[in-house]
Amino acid sequence: MGDSIMATIINADTSDGLKITSDTSGLIEFQSAGVTKAGVNATGLTGNGSQLTALTSANLTGDLPAISGANLTGLPAGYTDSDALTLFNASGSAPVYACRAWVNFNGTGTVAIRDSGNVSSITDNGTGFYTINYTTAMPDTNYSTIGTIQKQSGAGVLCICSVVQSPVYNTNSTKVATTNASGAFEDMPIVCVSIFR
Repeated sequence: MGDSIMATIINADTSDGLKITSDTSGLIEFQSAGVTKAGVNATGLTGNGSQLTALTSANLTGDLPAISGANLTGLPAGYTDSDALTLFNASGSAPVYACRAWVNFNGTGTVAIRDSGNVSSITDNGTGFYTINYTTAMPDTNYSTIGTIQKQSGAGVLCICSVVQSPVYNTNSTKVATTNASGAFEDMPIVCVSIFR
């Protein structure tokens, strides 16, 4: 006998019941009303992926094969402003711009970060002066800095957190200063800074 493999097509036909045919393709196909639902060839299972339903994690074992991006179709070319608005649950047509870094830190005594995003450390440069160091640098120096502070208890109002341009903005860090109601530099217990670009 030769080594050729004859194919078998098992078709659950709607009018004639179960039919079995064969050819020389080397493939076993399972059909319903003439439409292939799954198959087996020399390399493994074949078929229409849309027919695979109700899969559970218990039935998925082993490593998944690598997927070529060329085989991914029907995906959007990229996010639009409206996609971003939906993602952030924002209304209206105005665009959304992300915060590139933020930090909440204790500026009194030994400076300490309470929590942050894309901030690696805070440098204490003296009374009321701090440097915010970024984990990942800003793309350029055209960013916007927003700062707020909580004043020591019993003190006056109009306390300010301002950006110190010394010598200029840079991409790796930002210097800020905190002043009290009298305009004197003072360490503050809560300093919050956000960077937008």
